[in-house]
Amino acid sequence: MLTPQQEVPRLAKRLGLEKLYFKREDLHPYKSHKGRSIPIMIETHARGGHTRFAISSSGNAALAAILYIIDYNKKFTERPLSLSVYVGQNILPSKLKVLTELASPIIKIEKVDAPKQAVHILEKRGEAKSLRQSQDPLALVGYNSLVEELSEIPNLGSIFVPTSSGTTAEALASKFSVHVIQPQSCHPIAENFDMRITKDLPDLPILADAIVDKVALRKDSLIEKLKKNNGGGWVINNQEIAQVIKLTKETENIELSPNSALALAGLRRALTKGWQTKRVIACLITGR
Repeated sequence: MLTPQQEVPRLAKRLGLEKLYFKREDLHPYKSHKGRSIPIMIETHARGGHTRFAISSSGNAALAAILYIIDYNKKFTERPLSLSVYVGQNILPSKLKVLTELASPIIKIEKVDAPKQAVHILEKRGEAKSLRQSQDPLALVGYNSLVEELSEIPNLGSIFVPTSSGTTAEALASKFSVHVIQPQSCHPIAENFDMRITKDLPDLPILADAIVDKVALRKDSLIEKLKKNNGGGWVINNQEIAQVIKLTKETENIELSPNSALALAGLRRALTKGWQTKRVIACLITGR
């Protein structure tokens, strides 16, 4: 098992639940749940002859790609891979610092106005293979290990998942009842289930900055699966994120990032809206 499946009994009690688990993807060797799919995408495409890759990412996917390519190149020195990482102009300085510290002649980090478009142009020119998860079936394959590990939790029924493109949620929805959690800044999937007014805190900084995909190419297929498996979606604001970060620290002495806290904030909102289940619940703690 790659990451711990941590029972959080004190937090569960505060929420009125019998059992609650945190799936600690923030402790993955590649720092987040993106470490499940990005390496498989890179390795498979490398076997197909690709050596140059490109990714647009706010942090987690880019970090997973960088760390895996570093490991890959240590093993296969005769045919090294290169990576171009495109980030938006508004990326948090702390996240940019982590990425740039790993930059090298073959791993380049660039701030641009339109990261996705920059990657698309490179791929169209044949200059790099895109690592966009929403457009690659291999991304779903990469999350099979996550599904298998979660299946070991007895009587697990529902999983609360922060998601941007919907890729992780779609993979999990093949087995579980999934609830998609998205912030008030970007919620093209969750808004189909949670029709709350999201302009209540319009001028505050975005806390959960990893959710940025306003198109969500997997949206239609994912929504169909969520409805079929009695799943749903919840839109969360900054105040709710801050509240569960504090609650988790008080009860379990676990420090959640705002992006990871989305899962718990979604569960808390679901409970306050009358959602119930007789089965065990897990929150996906995605990463920074």
